[in-house]
Amino acid sequence: MPPTDPISLTYRIALGVLTPVVRWWGRLEVVGLENLPAEGPLLIAGNHDSYWDPVAIGIAAIKRRQIRALAKAELWKFPGLAPILNGMGQIPIHRGKGDVQALETAISELRRGACIGIFPEGTRSLGRTLPARSGIGRLAEAVPEARVCCVAVSGTVDVPRFPKRPRIRVEFFIPESGERVAGEKPSEFAQRLLDEIRSRVPPVPAGRRPKQRQRQAA
Repeated sequence: MPPTDPISLTYRIALGVLTPVVRWWGRLEVVGLENLPAEGPLLIAGNHDSYWDPVAIGIAAIKRRQIRALAKAELWKFPGLAPILNGMGQIPIHRGKGDVQALETAISELRRGACIGIFPEGTRSLGRTLPARSGIGRLAEAVPEARVCCVAVSGTVDVPRFPKRPRIRVEFFIPESGERVAGEKPSEFAQRLLDEIRSRVPPVPAGRRPKQRQRQAA
């Protein structure tokens, strides 16, 4: 039986180019891959501290799933990047604007058996404690048959801190508090997932000089 959402060639090539950085230089450790369903509609929620988070998660999961992430629409403006992102099945979203079209696209993809990845914080933490946005809760409400898996990523903030060598860890786990229950508000569900994730990986500042950037952001 063919997979419900086969991995595209563009996706394999794009992540293949970056795999040496994450697996070799980053000494990638993957934990709990068995918790990632190999087929069927799936929502993945993760923490977001570094631009390398989606890359590390994608590489860690590629043996089982192609992750179609809701990514900031500004990325499509970079020359030559739009065809790659489209070929990878990524979904542009205008952050902070309640992007209905992006959510409708994600819902449609979910219903046909895709894996949708979301960072509930909506942006990099920069070492701050951020509230969860309701997107993943709205998707879970619209497609109740979708499974939910959380992912905790650490070590990615060290990728740009050469010559310091990172030690990247990606852990997939089923939320201990369970999947969304009837009557639970999307925002409550999203926050519940984020709390579980952040109990495993607290927010850490990103950047080559994290202390300086954290002072500037304060």
